Amino acid sequence: MNAPAAPEPRPEPRPEDRPARLAVGVVGAGRVGPALAASLQLAGHRPVAVSAVSDRSRRRAAELLPDVPVVEPARVLALADLVLLTVPDDALPGLVEGLADTGAVRPGQLLVHTSGRYGVRVLDPARRAGALPLALHPAMTFTGTAVDVQRLAGCSFGVTAPDELRLAAEALVIEMGGEPEWIAEDARPLYHAALALGANHLVTLVAQSMELLRKAGVAAPDRMLGPLLGAALDNALRSGDAALTGPVARGDAGTVAAHVAELRKHAPGTVAGYLAMARTTADRALAHGLLKPELAEDLLGVLAADSTTAADGPRGDDR
Repeated sequence: MNAPAAPEPRPEPRPEDRPARLAVGVVGAGRVGPALAASLQLAGHRPVAVSAVSDRSRRRAAELLPDVPVVEPARVLALADLVLLTVPDDALPGLVEGLADTGAVRPGQLLVHTSGRYGVRVLDPARRAGALPLALHPAMTFTGTAVDVQRLAGCSFGVTAPDELRLAAEALVIEMGGEPEWIAEDARPLYHAALALGANHLVTLVAQSMELLRKAGVAAPDRMLGPLLGAALDNALRSGDAALTGPVARGDAGTVAAHVAELRKHAPGTVAGYLAMARTTADRALAHGLLKPELAEDLLGVLAADSTTAADGPRGDDR
């Protein structure tokens, strides 16, 4: 049998498809904007202005974009050819409308937001004023430090753009070291929910696990969890549900019941999450033939009973 052909390398954008060297502005010096601007600077673009409100955001801008002046958002747009709108999702529509209504948007200006939730439709007010809209969402968690610039190498970006701007969007992502992944406008909320489910909830699960290990007497829970979680993540990315292991996938109802009892005693705030994830894990293990049906009944019975107890909350004589 012949080995599958290796994927062809992604062609570099042609010189005529690359954006010219641009003056870059950042509206919102959170964790994302300064890192992207610093990455674009490494590619030859020129950061010229950033808006920042809090002391923390000003320090972040000073660290990642030294000597770049901190100015009002309207002034950022006046100075920049490419503007990164890196504000929280809920603030983005109002910001775009305000910039468009006040005449801050210039025709031909590239206006890029980094929200995972929105496509380019949220930029329609600016587009009507002549702006060129792009949605470039880096699928990465950010720290607000220089390490973020390094992490962009090989990072996937969820990209939505009008057809006439697809080449420019792709070129910008590649210049930041990223890999463009095209997301349809209407699929953006689902795309973002998938990333939040995997990344944001993972942080919560890991933090809870470390707290429980400390209560169990483990001196270095991070050192214990690192190899285990690294292997679990690698297996899951390679094999999906086939990588499921542990007492739920095996149908060890007694072990799961013991887990819940210990969590109720030592960390009651974790019980609801444990039960929800255990039920989801059981459903997926059963659907993929990993959990034997004859064992699933007892396991699901334990989870259902404990779920009822959790929903009822503490009784009067338990307080």
